[in-house]
Amino acid sequence: MSNRRPSSPSSHVFTRRHLLGAGLTAGVAAGVAAAWPGLAQAAPIDPDAPAGVAPGLAPDRLRAQDEPNFHPVKFRLPAPTGRKALGTTAIHLIDRSRPDPTMPSGHRELMISLWYPAGMFGSAPFAKYMPPRTSVEVDDAWTGEYGLALPSGSFDFASTETHARVDVPAQPMRHPVVLFSPGFQYSRFVNTAQVEDLASRGYVVVTIDHSHETPVEFPGGRFLPGAPESEPPGPDQIRTAVETRTADARFVLDQLERMADGRKVDADGKDLPKDLADGLDLRKAGMFGIGLGGYATANTMLQDRRISAGIDLDGTLQDDRAKGPLGDVAERGLDRPFLLFGSGETQRTDPAKDNYDPSWASFWTAQRGGRLNLAMAGTKQKAFTDYQFIFSQLFHDIYGEDPIITSVMKALVGSAKPARSVLAQREYIAAFFDQTLRRRPSPLLRGGSPKFPEVQFVR
Repeated sequence: MSNRRPSSPSSHVFTRRHLLGAGLTAGVAAGVAAAWPGLAQAAPIDPDAPAGVAPGLAPDRLRAQDEPNFHPVKFRLPAPTGRKALGTTAIHLIDRSRPDPTMPSGHRELMISLWYPAGMFGSAPFAKYMPPRTSVEVDDAWTGEYGLALPSGSFDFASTETHARVDVPAQPMRHPVVLFSPGFQYSRFVNTAQVEDLASRGYVVVTIDHSHETPVEFPGGRFLPGAPESEPPGPDQIRTAVETRTADARFVLDQLERMADGRKVDADGKDLPKDLADGLDLRKAGMFGIGLGGYATANTMLQDRRISAGIDLDGTLQDDRAKGPLGDVAERGLDRPFLLFGSGETQRTDPAKDNYDPSWASFWTAQRGGRLNLAMAGTKQKAFTDYQFIFSQLFHDIYGEDPIITSVMKALVGSAKPARSVLAQREYIAAFFDQTLRRRPSPLLRGGSPKFPEVQFVR
């Protein structure tokens, strides 16, 4: 995700045809910066071009109708499907084993969030979707000249409410723990819908911002931008990012063990919410991630046996999808259960197709633990993030029911209906962790389900 600030929107005319052109460009660019090496570079699309711009779109469909209603849009997160109320708390960590002269402490610093089943919470406020400075940074990445041709401030993440209350007591019982690593340059908050749903089903979910790569806001408002998206990351950069994320995840596991032992870990002396430390069942630990976060999940499992099961959401397991080299985990596999969950356009199983990725084929052959390979029909990679419903709500709030929105959504996240896709992802992610961490077998994992025909068992 780019962290550059676009030029002022006052010099641009924001019409439906600009939205469509920018949306299709972003979609063709294969995830902007959410994914990995091999990122396609798309030239700007001219919506007025008579042919060859967007198949099936006639020029008369691109003419603006009513003026768009530009305003900051607060988003409505899908309600969690589990029965448990939710709490969340943010923790500031310092890894004193890793020097970092750019940090005030002189060592690597991280921000994590714990999302957990809550007990009694009284009048505690609901957590906002993102802290203020992070919200501005992420909004900047999607607006203005270099984004979706929308005015800065269109994405009002800082006013959007989640379903979790801040720092409320945890439910006084033990819960499995699942770590989450976001996509390349993505904030830890952009998969909140998946995270909240798992927590509502009885998991403690720990989301990680990877400093210097993902944008992160520390207590007191100190802000660290993520890596700039001046050009696609090269294989060396990806390998470094994976190893850094792996070290981050292992350090977070260490700190969770300290929490469970009753020790204080927050760098600023913050106390954990009541009963949260006692609720961490680290004997049942899993991890999942999207894009590079999926690669980091598999690599962490290769290096650390404390993770018992993992999920890769549409992430290659090599440093450059087109050229390699294969990651160590793709060559060696794992001896614990792992789910490969791909989008509709990057399933990577057919060597004759352009989107073939040998890392998944290699991993499948080398994998010694339980293995599962699913595909979500009609989706692109960003459909595995909150952007699937965020984009839909934003475009409809600003542009009404214009049919052009369907084309823009298809370019950005795919043709799957957001509500259906979110529900299917939640069900399969939960079913996998229920089966591998709680030993609760799920019929969903035995084969294709008539309830979710869009989820395909690839092999």
